[in-house]
Amino acid sequence: MGKRLVPLLLVALLVLVHAQLWFGRGSLGKVAGLQRELEAQKAANAQAQQANERLASEVRDLKEGQEMIEERARAELGMVKPNEIYVQIARPAPASATKP
Repeated sequence: MGKRLVPLLLVALLVLVHAQLWFGRGSLGKVAGLQRELEAQKAANAQAQQANERLASEVRDLKEGQEMIEERARAELGMVKPNEIYVQIARPAPASATKP
């Protein structure tokens, strides 16, 4: 009986370790899922970092120079300098649109 008890105990421990490996808290499936989440988070962090760098550059430009402010005012607000003439060229309508 003693000779059979030790191998059975070892097999039971082996089954327990395998069960933890496949179904437990640190199972292979959960680890793979966490790795996928980690990669997705790293990608999101990289995009956020690029956006932050772009915004920091824009803030630096706004603090240091007037060129960026002037460019924005002209593009977004249509502002012109004193004694400056604003010319807008309108494209003619297509021929098919003018005929009834």
